[in-house]
Amino acid sequence: MDKLIPFTSTDLGKITNHRNGEIKFGEKMITVPKGEDPLEFLATCDAKYVVFGIPEDIGIRANYGRPGAASAWKSAIKSIANIQHNRFCKGNQIVILGTINVDQEMAEVPHLDFNDIDDRSKLSQLVEKIDKEVSHIIFHITKLGKTPIIIGGGQNNAYGNIKGTALSKGKPINAINFDAHSDFRILEGRHNGNAFSYAFEEGFLKKYFVFGLHENHVTKSVLDSFKKLEDRLHYVTYDSIRIRKEKDFDEEMVQASEFITQEPFGLEIDLGAIPNIASSTMTLTGFSVEELRHFVSYFGKFKNVAYLHLCEGAPELGEEKNDHLIGKIIGHLITDFIKSNYEKVIPQVEELQI
Repeated sequence: MDKLIPFTSTDLGKITNHRNGEIKFGEKMITVPKGEDPLEFLATCDAKYVVFGIPEDIGIRANYGRPGAASAWKSAIKSIANIQHNRFCKGNQIVILGTINVDQEMAEVPHLDFNDIDDRSKLSQLVEKIDKEVSHIIFHITKLGKTPIIIGGGQNNAYGNIKGTALSKGKPINAINFDAHSDFRILEGRHNGNAFSYAFEEGFLKKYFVFGLHENHVTKSVLDSFKKLEDRLHYVTYDSIRIRKEKDFDEEMVQASEFITQEPFGLEIDLGAIPNIASSTMTLTGFSVEELRHFVSYFGKFKNVAYLHLCEGAPELGEEKNDHLIGKIIGHLITDFIKSNYEKVIPQVEELQI
């Protein structure tokens, strides 16, 4: 894990707002002691959840998107550190590992032009370099029996999450993606729009479910792929649930769970699917924050959930006075996940009651 930048107790102390009579997550969350090997420390640590960040937006740039997602980690970790440590959720369940060092890759992208075919290829190559680091760190965390919580970055990192988990399990895994887009685009070089299609093509992804797909954003070729491979690829559209009201949100979650939760699966969340959240693909229509929290809490209950990935939020693209809100949303989603997941097992889909 040479590319890991450790997050230290000193770093944590600087962002924790101490108050008399209060105990914050930042006072209880665990960091790797200076000089210790991260993997050796994780192997002996009781905490179940390992949080780390990927402060990049190269995959977004490689897909002609607006950069800004690299700033989500900084916003999120400050919000997480100032959550109240109490009986509902405890900070000492979490190890803050640090961030993947993408400084060199990020330094190269300002000089690259997406409209130049050679530069576009270079962007994809940079994404592939990050893919290797993400899959490497996910492999080791999962192999130790811990649950990674990844803060992106773009959804290009879903590929590394899936690959690393699949390699640690010794078999392909499933994934569910709360997203307005399929991110199952053609294999044209790596970017944030084809993480799942690459993972599927390379045999790391077995079954894939897109929850909340926006009908105006999905290409005919993607729909054709899903129809052709309907035993492994499913989706439900936002329009069918909230606009035409043909389907029910909770019932569709049960349908999705029946499809993907019988084996290890990744829980992928694209924050750009929420209305008015600053991201490269900001939308004005979509599910609410409360519905997303319900979604994360629901799927976090399953014993086979392998990781949580929160991506595409871009605080620096929003209004300056509200740039902390993405961090707060990420904090809510992480604690929702932990509250539903910690020491809970759901062996049978049929037993679920929503």
